[in-house]
This record gives sequence, C-alpha cells and structure tokens, in this order.
Amino acid sequence: MLKLKNIGIDTYRDTVAFLARDCSLYRPEEFQAFKKIDVISGDKHLLATLMIVDNKSIINADELGLSEQAFKRMGLTEGTPVTIAPAEPPTSLDHLKRKIHGHTLEPRQIEEIIGDVANHLYSEMEIAAFLVSCAGFMTTDEVLAMTKAMAFAGNQLQWNAPIVVDKHCIGGIPGNRTSMIIVPIVAAHGLLIPKTSSRAITSPAGTADTMEVLAKVDLSMHEMQSVVETCKGCIVWGGHVNLSPADDILISVERPLGIDTREQMVASIMSKKLAAGSTHLLIDIPVGSSAKVHNSAGDAMRLRKLFEYVGSETGLHVDVVITDGQQPIGNGIGPVLEARDVMAVLRNEYGAPKDLREKSLQIAGSLLEADPALRGGSGYARAQQLLDSGAALSTMEQIINAQGRNTTPFCVGELTHEILAPIDGVIDAIDCYHLARIARLAGAPLDKGAGIDLFKKVGDTVTKGEPLYRIHACFQTDYGFTTKFADEGSGYGIRSKI
Repeated sequence: MLKLKNIGIDTYRDTVAFLARDCSLYRPEEFQAFKKIDVISGDKHLLATLMIVDNKSIINADELGLSEQAFKRMGLTEGTPVTIAPAEPPTSLDHLKRKIHGHTLEPRQIEEIIGDVANHLYSEMEIAAFLVSCAGFMTTDEVLAMTKAMAFAGNQLQWNAPIVVDKHCIGGIPGNRTSMIIVPIVAAHGLLIPKTSSRAITSPAGTADTMEVLAKVDLSMHEMQSVVETCKGCIVWGGHVNLSPADDILISVERPLGIDTREQMVASIMSKKLAAGSTHLLIDIPVGSSAKVHNSAGDAMRLRKLFEYVGSETGLHVDVVITDGQQPIGNGIGPVLEARDVMAVLRNEYGAPKDLREKSLQIAGSLLEADPALRGGSGYARAQQLLDSGAALSTMEQIINAQGRNTTPFCVGELTHEILAPIDGVIDAIDCYHLARIARLAGAPLDKGAGIDLFKKVGDTVTKGEPLYRIHACFQTDYGFTTKFADEGSGYGIRSKI
C-alpha cells in the first residue's frame, strides 16, 4: 500500500494525484493510458488525474501525493495507507455522447450527468464537451431538468419562515453593489433575506469581494443560519456553503471558453436560489450596449420568459426587472471603492451616489411587496423610510458584527493616475466592459484597494483636461499595465458641443 502525502500544490478545482516514476508498488506506465485513477482507502474512493513525478524531493517511491484539493476531498491524514486502480468511466458519459450528437436528454439523464460532475468524475475536457453541446441547443425542459439537478446536488438550506426573498443581477455592470444596500433594508423590515453572493470571476469585484472589506464572508452553513436567525439577513460567499456545487464546476470551465448562453445562465442562477431556500426572487437584467444583454426588446424578453418559466415549474415566485445598463452604477469600481459607496448610501451622506441609492430603493421596494402585511404599492416608500431613518444602517452594522467585523481596514491603492477629457463636450457613452478591464488590470479584486474612482457619468459636461476618472493601483507592475491600457482608450465617448 502507498502512503498518502499532501503535496501542497493548488490545482484549483482539479483533483490530481502524483506518483513517483520509480514507484516500488505500481508501474506508472500501466496507468498512463487511463484518464483517471481510483484512490482507495477502505470504503473511501477518490477519482483523480494522475501525474508522474521524477523529482525525488517531491515524492518517494512508496508514496501517493495528492494536490491540496484532492487531499481535502479524500479527508484522510498523511501517511494513511491507500491503493490505486484504473478508474471506470462514469456511465453518464453515454448520455453526454447522445447530447453531443444532437439528441434531447431526459431529466434522469441530465441528473446523472450533473451528479457525476458534482462528484468530480468528469474531466475538464468532458465538461467542456457537455457545455458546448448544451450551448448548441437546449429545450426548456432540459433547462428545467438541469436547474433541478444542480439545485439538489449539494446542500439545501431550509428556513423557518413562509417568505424568504432574494435578488440577483445577471452582471456586467461595474459598481452595481445594490445587494449590500437591499439586504439591510429588507432585513430591517423583517423579511428573511439570506444573500449568498459570488466572488468575481471576470469582473473587478463580486458582492462577496466588496462585503469582505467590511466583514467575514466565508461562513459555514451553520454560521450563516445563525446570522440570519439573529439579523434576518446576511451577505456571505456562496462557495463556502456548498450550494449547487456542480454549477461552480461548470462555471470554472464556461468562463475561459466564453460560453454564456441564456439557458445555462438561467439554470445556474435558479439552481443557486432553489438550494438557498428562496421563495421569492427578483432578477435584475441590465440592458446596455456594453452589458451582457444588448437588446431589451429581444434578448432581455426571451431571458425574462425563461426565468419565469423555470420559476413557475419549481414553485419559486420570480419577478424580473429590466434596468439601465448603459454605464457603471455608483462612483467606485473595485472592492474598497464600492464598499465606500455602499456605506455612504446607508449613512445618507451628502454626495452619496444617487444612482446606486435609487436603484437599491427600487429593487428593495419590489422585494418588500412580497410581505402580505404591507399595503400594495407601498414597498418603495417603506424602503425609503427604512433607509432615511437609519434603520437599514443599524441592521447592516448588526450583520457586519454577526458575520465578524473586519478590524483591519483596507486602504485605497496609493498609485494613482487620472484619465483626462481630450476635448470639451458632453459624455454620451461609457463602455462598462472596458472600464471593468481597466480596474482588473489595476489589481481588483485581488487587491481590495485597486480600482477606479469615477468623476463623470453619461450626460455630464466636461472641459478639455478635466479628469474623467482616477485609477488606483497597489503594485507598480499593475499600475504600468493599467495606465498603458487606459491611455490607449479611456472607455468614454464624448460628444463635442459644436
């Protein structure tokens, strides 16, 4: 038997095993023809990709090394005796081959594929094949089956309340941190709103990245439930509570391939909300030339219909709002700058971003309409009252304390560069995607203080040489990358007054 060893290599989501080429118990050449091996210890099994190691300082001939992710999934201590064997391919691969050839899959077949994905039985190549085949064509019944399969492949949260509300924005708009204002407003009213949020994948900040500036977000399921019982709401990182884990795996392959179909988007979002125990969900679809959805009359309407269909078939009450996605929301892009904007709105500070405040009130008001005790049409006024009175701020402080206040303040990046208006005129367009890329190059969200501070929005008048925005970076290399990119193109369209 081989002795288990934690190699200490981060292989992201991949489960990887390492075997010495001069292994004393197995001939590595026999296993190289197989895509996976089965690591066995008693009734524990782990399927892993095998790597052969020549460096004796990494692994000995009588050891089997596991990557950090694999070692954690195996759940055993170092030195535990294990055996290995060629892994049998999952039977659901036959269903995948049918999908590749254009067949429509039954719910049971989709459920088996998603179950095997969640159990890490699929390679990235096989996952990519599944995603590409689904991107080619999916029926609404397949979307529904995929949603249900992903929702029930991990943990499911249950709440002792008849109404549990949530909201989700499909993304693409920098600075759109409405959740951090909506949650305390709704919780202050008394409705349950357990918000599980994502970290940024391709954006300068996810809600979890921004909330992490203020409080701990990587809570366990038990800790999350405790916060919600105390405060009526929370803002935590969803990846730590294992909701719809198959979705996280699919997303990790989707992003590099640029796959983002409306069918897979709906299945992804709805599976997370079903697993989170939501009863009422508001979907925010920003529409704009540089947003994810460009055409409000076409794409947005089809997306809305699909959300509503899946909601009706799963018992989740869904409202969809189509919002303005022509420019960033708020004044800051990047975790620290966005957290600043959020707290300015909650504190009713002079100069707080009006667009962030107004959008938050609109969505919070719609969610409050789910309360049968609230008079119809009075949701917005109630949300405004809770914000203006300081009740929402008080609830936010309670949530921060309950999750674990961050006592080490993050600072805005000290390396700064201002992008100036090249002519006199009026701002008539802002490229959200371009600004997001600038903020990413500056270091966001890895560096919480990196990002962009906006000075001008669409409709504002500018004079030549006046700052449009200021870039903040924390490291010289990032500063060099982002300033060069921004100087080549600001992302702003300016119409001359003449």
